[in-house]
Amino acid sequence: MSSEPDAERDAILAALRPVVDGIAATFGPVCDVVLHDYRNPEESVVAVAGSLTGRAVGGAMSEIGMRVLARGDEARDELNYVTRTRNGTLVKSSTMVLRDSTGAVFGALCVNVDVTAVTQVHGLLGALAGLGTAPAELPTTTFGNDIDAVVDALVDVHQSKQRGSWAELDRGERLELFDGLDTRGVFAVRGAVEQVAARLGISRASAYNYLSRARAAHDTSTGGSA
Repeated sequence: MSSEPDAERDAILAALRPVVDGIAATFGPVCDVVLHDYRNPEESVVAVAGSLTGRAVGGAMSEIGMRVLARGDEARDELNYVTRTRNGTLVKSSTMVLRDSTGAVFGALCVNVDVTAVTQVHGLLGALAGLGTAPAELPTTTFGNDIDAVVDALVDVHQSKQRGSWAELDRGERLELFDGLDTRGVFAVRGAVEQVAARLGISRASAYNYLSRARAAHDTSTGGSA
């Protein structure tokens, strides 16, 4: 039998399901809308309309969801940010966190709109008008139905920012890598430490050690407690 908080959260999600379809229908095929229940990160997608990001019911949260999950009840809405999918599509997104009556974050409603064509037209008009400015470099966001694929992609991105493989990184760079992954919410996912360790080719104990040291260093730099 559901507890009272879970019953309330279930009711909120049920009320939002028709909203998912309504928003997607309004914007048409350039849009998809995804409803997440973060109580089950590995299968957080409970409703989806549209196919822009390839999501499906029962799929995992994206790296954006991991970041929200890591921030817990301190998470805030992230509105009108533009990212690039791994296939090059430019996506303008908004992630609106869902809270129960106590203020606890338990999910999110995400709206994604393909703005690739709009951006191309904007660039063409700017070129014709002589306003030749280089487009800003946009971050690549991993959307996927498999939480393992999302975690692996984040590890690859953070490792690529370093100068080479794990064996070539110095201690500071290794701590920076783990701090970056932790900040992005990777370790809020069950089993992520083991997965990161395997991806980097290190032992589980080493991964936990670097994560612990990275968190201690982060707390010291931000004035937090360990």
